[in-house]
Amino acid sequence: MNGPLSASVATLCDQIAGRLGQEAGGQVRQIGDRLGEPLRVAIAGRLKAGKSTLVNALIGRRVAPTAVGECTRVVTRFRYGPADRVDVVCRDGERRSLPLDDDGMIPQRLGVPLGRVAYVDVTLTSEKLRELTVVDTPGLASTDTMVSARAQEAVGVSTAPFDADIDADSASEVAAAEAVVYVFTQAVRADDVRALDAFRDASARLASSPINALAVFGKADTLVGGAGDPWPVAGPLAQQQAALLARTVSDVVPVIGLLAETGEAGRLTAADGAALRQLAALPAGELRLMLASVDLFRTRPAPVPAERRERLLTLLDLYGIGFAVAQLTAEPQLGTGELVRRLVAASGFPRLRETLEQAFRWRADAIKAGWALGRLERMAGHTRDEQDRDTLRDAVERLLRDPAYHRLRLLDAAQRVATGAVPLPAGWEAELTRLATSDDPRWILRLPGAGADELAAAARQAANRWRVYAVAGAGPAQSRVAQVAHRGFHLLAQQVRP
Repeated sequence: MNGPLSASVATLCDQIAGRLGQEAGGQVRQIGDRLGEPLRVAIAGRLKAGKSTLVNALIGRRVAPTAVGECTRVVTRFRYGPADRVDVVCRDGERRSLPLDDDGMIPQRLGVPLGRVAYVDVTLTSEKLRELTVVDTPGLASTDTMVSARAQEAVGVSTAPFDADIDADSASEVAAAEAVVYVFTQAVRADDVRALDAFRDASARLASSPINALAVFGKADTLVGGAGDPWPVAGPLAQQQAALLARTVSDVVPVIGLLAETGEAGRLTAADGAALRQLAALPAGELRLMLASVDLFRTRPAPVPAERRERLLTLLDLYGIGFAVAQLTAEPQLGTGELVRRLVAASGFPRLRETLEQAFRWRADAIKAGWALGRLERMAGHTRDEQDRDTLRDAVERLLRDPAYHRLRLLDAAQRVATGAVPLPAGWEAELTRLATSDDPRWILRLPGAGADELAAAARQAANRWRVYAVAGAGPAQSRVAQVAHRGFHLLAQQVRP
């Protein structure tokens, strides 16, 4: 559903498309159509970082294969549709439909040479995709692979800084995302940061920044061994890494992806719950020994058959099994449904979902409108027909004169500051980010209990501060940002005054 900003841009596209030439008019119609789609989020990360597991949790179904295969080497788009369908979209525009496999997942083999594949288009009936389209990307390669790629390029062999080459069609599909989630395992390393830079370069200027990017520790349970509790380590580590990536992402959220996928996709059955209850009935010493390692869990004598234990490992791993057994030991009558809810809570996924809501979905209107206006401005700069150029420029400038669209200028200014392109003192940067990314005056001004008069006065004071900084304390780049912030606070004061 369109917000007011993106709805106005969509109306603009409808109004001017018929006044443009055939090629430019078609492009403008595509931009307008795109504004009616859900927010598109790309999931990026290294090989085996747990991207597909996280995708399945977000979708609420286990559809994306987690084992390396052909389908993990190309971009895959998951969106809502009236029926489950998998289409392999080729670079020449041909679409080939495939059935889901016996497990309800995308087939490992696509039936088309990878060099011909632009992306895989998956429509699902999952309600969770009504407001969010998820784009799963190929795994970022290791530093060694990138070094090898550079060496191969030097002798004339073209490779990309990914596990698989990303052609222009796939890169444009990734670049069309308005937001991005980077998935890491354990601590962020220097080569992870370099790999993220390579991702942005290869994805046709995705322009990710703390305004529209988030990082996830996808396998937080691996921070400690066995069934030990990872959260005392995961929380502080995430905060530390968030500081390291402050210029790249808005936050770092630790998640136990396997538990999130199992719970959100409804994979834990009543039979699995019964097996966990049998384990919970074992003597405490025997249970501790079984949960000390995967090998011991598989081989120690137990009332649960080996096949069922193997399934529990694939669903929960040792930490999840230990957590579930502890819950059932404390409450033997606990139902499977409530156990699943507690497993999801223990995965950290609810915090990720809430962060996505705060960081992306409520900013979706401004993000999408800014994306569309950026495309229109680029068209105006590259269209061959002079009359089309003038039509596009006049339309964009007319729209931007509307005070409501100052939010887009704020978002652009905040993005420049957040990435370090325009340095500002820390307090000023934080205030600008709040102004650009929220419509709650009490949160922006840090006055949670204030009335309208107090809010209006605080907004006027902030506007004056930024005006003084623009003319007296800033360089040229800072001055331009400060002028945008000054007008933003002036408009905020008008909005909240009695």
